[in-house]
Amino acid sequence: MPFDHFAAIAPIYARVSYSKRDIMREVASLPVSGRLLDVGGGTGRVSSVIRDLVNEVVIADVSMGMLKETLHTPLKPVCGGSESLPFADESFERVIMVDALHHVINHAESAREMFRVLKTGGVLVIEEPDIRTFGVKLIALAEKLLLMRSHFLAPDKIEKLFDTGKKRIRAEDGTAWVIVQK
Repeated sequence: MPFDHFAAIAPIYARVSYSKRDIMREVASLPVSGRLLDVGGGTGRVSSVIRDLVNEVVIADVSMGMLKETLHTPLKPVCGGSESLPFADESFERVIMVDALHHVINHAESAREMFRVLKTGGVLVIEEPDIRTFGVKLIALAEKLLLMRSHFLAPDKIEKLFDTGKKRIRAEDGTAWVIVQK
């Protein structure tokens, strides 16, 4: 079994604040009445700062070490991979994935699954470090050296993972958001 980098850093990661709340609120069209799924949401560091903008937040992640950090919060942790989400079709009004797509094994399957569980009219947001920038290229190199098997995609490649839906890209300060409305 490979080393779980994420379980090892979970206690530290849980304390790192998420500073892009206002942008996420805008691109995810929040607030909304309903459920939000945070795919690869780990410790809930992102979901915890937007929790007040939805009725319920579910976090899906493969790292039990990361999910353990959510146990004393109103967030609902579910252990599961992004390539095979354990939810019915059209279960969520919003689906987000922040700083996690480059860690998944199969980008296309993850995109299909996130779109599948998104309700018609819902919004899916993938926030990723923008690999087109020099600083993110250095991060990608560091993750390779740490044997994290990361594979970063440029925003236009992320957008092309979705066959349907209204799509747009926002990029600034080394971060890109791919927004898909179903």
